[in-house]
Amino acid sequence: MHSIALIAALPSELKPLVRGWERRGNIFHGRIGSTEAVAACAGMGPAAATRACEGVLAYGRANHPITAFVSIGYAGSLSCGLQTGSAYAVREVIDAASGERFLTDALPSPDQPKGQRLITLDSVAGPDAKRQLALQYQAVMVDMEAAAVARFARSRNLGFYCCKAITDGPSDKLPDFNRFTGADGQLRLPALVAWAAVHPGAWRALRQLARNSNLAAQQLAFFVPRCLADWQ
Repeated sequence: MHSIALIAALPSELKPLVRGWERRGNIFHGRIGSTEAVAACAGMGPAAATRACEGVLAYGRANHPITAFVSIGYAGSLSCGLQTGSAYAVREVIDAASGERFLTDALPSPDQPKGQRLITLDSVAGPDAKRQLALQYQAVMVDMEAAAVARFARSRNLGFYCCKAITDGPSDKLPDFNRFTGADGQLRLPALVAWAAVHPGAWRALRQLARNSNLAAQQLAFFVPRCLADWQ
């Protein structure tokens, strides 16, 4: 029996989807409908995403071989046409660092024309960077992991898909999370809290982001099974 691999950055992105699944370390094993699935998260950024891919591939060799990778999780919107909290299937992923382009194996979705191109950065994008990315790449979403997952899957001749849910809009002003992200891709939460304690104006943005992220994770749990049914 074969499995798909779901790769996220943060545990909160997976939590509603993998509720009730078996867990071994940072790897979850369960089913989505009739599909065997393995899910993992190892932190933000391309290096962490690659580690997660390697982990689930090794798990699959010992259990159920992996046939496709799915990059799922949070993304920032570059377009006012994408709603925060909503989930979208991605048709094309672009790596901003290398210029590489990866088409997913999903067929174009006529009911989601705005959700088809995503750009991957190696850092969190602020409003100015978002405007530049939208103009340069005609992309509508930005994340930090999808291109790494795509590259890993394609290098092993495995399928690749991508589902993302929006947590922040193109003009949202958020704290510079790059300052609080370690080399391992993990958010240094105590440092962020300490910074916010002396920047009280940031709490409103952080609370809104938390609400959006919770809704986005719930939408992914609903949306990913629908996508899998269409892909198979």
